[in-house]
Amino acid sequence: MSFDPDRVTTVTFDSYSTLVDVDAVEAALAAHPGVDAPEPISRTWRERSMQYTLVGNHTGTYEPFYEVNRDALEYALEAHGVEATENEREEILSAYHELDVFDDVRGSIERLRRGGYDCYVLSNGNPEMLASMVEHAEIDDLLADTISADELETFKPDPDLYRHAAGRTGTPIEEVAHVSALWFDVQGASHAGMQGVWLDRNGTPWEPFGDEPELVCAGLEEVADRLGC
Repeated sequence: MSFDPDRVTTVTFDSYSTLVDVDAVEAALAAHPGVDAPEPISRTWRERSMQYTLVGNHTGTYEPFYEVNRDALEYALEAHGVEATENEREEILSAYHELDVFDDVRGSIERLRRGGYDCYVLSNGNPEMLASMVEHAEIDDLLADTISADELETFKPDPDLYRHAAGRTGTPIEEVAHVSALWFDVQGASHAGMQGVWLDRNGTPWEPFGDEPELVCAGLEEVADRLGC
């Protein structure tokens, strides 16, 4: 299915890897004296976090995303042979409240707002995480609201979460474009009836599994361009 900008009235954004850079947690890991190579630990942490949410959806096991991240960090450190106290793990975990914001975020959302689009964040993050992310990114004045998976106690790509988001925005689901750097999030949005926009910041190949996105953009400025802003 091709992207139809004329159908879009509302834009939802994923948070982590889309608006803020989760790779910034490597600095928090590097500050721990037992960590020599933060990148593989960060990768394991992120992978386990996503896997836990997917497994939780199918087993009926729910924890707020911050707790999921805590569990994933504990596993990642142990898997890489790094000893850390509970307080040290909490200090590393707190990096999620101050992740680096991608340079194109504020300007692009401003353009979309001027173009008449309502903009929301739709994220697995629990409300406290989203509040700190929005504040740190300095985009609270541009967003109509944030929508958390915690409201349904289920994670992406559960189609009920995208339908819930459409209802929260007061928008017919087919008029929502969901922008995400996560392939399974894009597929989940498209499957539920939104137009899925894959934000491919790094020029990576699309997954051969499942449907293709309605639109692929290299950055948020391109999303604004395609929506005529």
